[in-house]
Amino acid sequence: MNRVQAILTIDTDNLPDNFPEILKEEQAVVALWKEQGFLDHFFLRQTKNGAVLIFKDLDEEKVKELMQQLPFYKLKKSIEYFSLIKQY
Repeated sequence: MNRVQAILTIDTDNLPDNFPEILKEEQAVVALWKEQGFLDHFFLRQTKNGAVLIFKDLDEEKVKELMQQLPFYKLKKSIEYFSLIKQY
């Protein structure tokens, strides 16, 4: 089973004043993806500067398109993508 891991790091030094509202929007998008079945796992980073998202049954290009829909995409410092093969 193929997976794509996206590691999102946001620029916590330059958060906008409306960050709490953006966070709610972000949570809604992630919940929708989980409900739609293609977001396999979602982890917050302990440093509170981003998240790790693991998508299933999508190719890397589609994941990149989806990540651009996230409200936090505009706050990104970096995004790394890794195509993975799940062994078990």
